[in-house]
Amino acid sequence: MKKRGIKIRIVKRRGHLEEYDQKKVYGSCYGACYATGLTAKECEAIAEAVAKEASRWVKSRQKVTSTEIFRFVVKLLKKHNKEVAFLYETHRDIS
Repeated sequence: MKKRGIKIRIVKRRGHLEEYDQKKVYGSCYGACYATGLTAKECEAIAEAVAKEASRWVKSRQKVTSTEIFRFVVKLLKKHNKEVAFLYETHRDIS
């Protein structure tokens, strides 16, 4: 993801920087949707909507952490499907 020709970097939980990747947001949302038994079409629609909105939000920020992105994605998912949001929020990778 680029912001005016500049790569957007996010601060990860362990403090290192990583380039923002909309595909990671899409994939994690899709996985949570799939795990709750939604159809592939429903998973794609929710994951795409959330990933696009999250990317717009990230681009509007001066600095962003992975935790802030995580919280924003949970908030967006709650608007689409509370069960998916719960699964996404409670099954975060702890590594």
